[in-house]
Amino acid sequence: MPPSTPDNGSTGADRTLDWDLAAATAARLMSSGPDVPRQEADRAVRDLRRASVAAESHVRELTGLGLDLPVLQGDVVDRPEWVRAAAHGLSELTGVALRSAGRPGALGADLLSGLGARGAGLQTGLVLSYLGTKVLGQYDPFLPSSRGTRPGQLLLVAPNIVAAQRALDVPADDFVMWVCLHESTHRLQFNAVPWLREHFAQSLGVLLSDMDSSLVELLRRLPSVLRGPRAGAESSPGMLGVVELLQGPEQRAALDRILALSTLLEGHADHVMDAVGPEVVPSVATIRRRFTERRNGGGLLDRLLRSLLGVDAKMRQYAEGAAFTRHVVREVGMDGFNAVWTSPEQLPTRAEISDPPSWLRRVHG
Repeated sequence: MPPSTPDNGSTGADRTLDWDLAAATAARLMSSGPDVPRQEADRAVRDLRRASVAAESHVRELTGLGLDLPVLQGDVVDRPEWVRAAAHGLSELTGVALRSAGRPGALGADLLSGLGARGAGLQTGLVLSYLGTKVLGQYDPFLPSSRGTRPGQLLLVAPNIVAAQRALDVPADDFVMWVCLHESTHRLQFNAVPWLREHFAQSLGVLLSDMDSSLVELLRRLPSVLRGPRAGAESSPGMLGVVELLQGPEQRAALDRILALSTLLEGHADHVMDAVGPEVVPSVATIRRRFTERRNGGGLLDRLLRSLLGVDAKMRQYAEGAAFTRHVVREVGMDGFNAVWTSPEQLPTRAEISDPPSWLRRVHG
């Protein structure tokens, strides 16, 4: 069942940004993906659906998460369908976050009032058009479910997975399973840990609650951030550094919580997709090596866009979070690692992500 088109009037989410226009703009700007014969495309869809079920079973066995939950197929989508779902999910997420912070209504109202709903929608559409050609899969915990009663949707972007598999020149069955392992881990994280969705939304709500003035100041400083350090000058703090400088203590603490949690979730999923091992994905070592090289590659424009959109920061999250997970699992096993899911207080802090022994001392004595 394809994701539904965003309904800006039905959820109470922010309505300053025209999410429908953002999705439509992105869909117009994107190519449809690789040219694949219909029979091969149908087979790829069937393989992805089957792999999404098998992958979740492997993840449950390795992690011990969600053993009593029903196993559901993922939703296989094309690029425009992913864009519509992403716009809908972002609208839902910001609405939930702002309501949790006691600020139902518009995201970035002071800033976006100058751009207008259509202008903001067009700019967001440009971002989504870039990401829509890169994202392989995504679990969105804030989308209404197309199956079952729990919120959340696992999306697998078929043309991007086919294109990446061809570019990496790795076995198709192995690559499909490898991608599904990562996304199934995210689905289990949110479905097996009842408080995780609300904890994330509350932290984001605090971050967004005083964001208008910070966003305006960030745009004012953007040219100097993009120019970077000149010869003999101090290093540029980058986009994230400027954002942190503009925030008050409460917002900085919320940002730290979000970054720590995102790094944990991505690193845990990256660890799982490799730890399941060659019994499930025989070419896992080759896929990991070539995929990492591909993540680090790209032309100048691609690297600039990745930096501006925070994609490079996300790549670092994978590495840091996976290193934290490996260290903890090596020291106390997967059951010991799973203490992170017992309560928000047991989650690693941003500092502890970089220093796993400090988390082990705090939680395991």
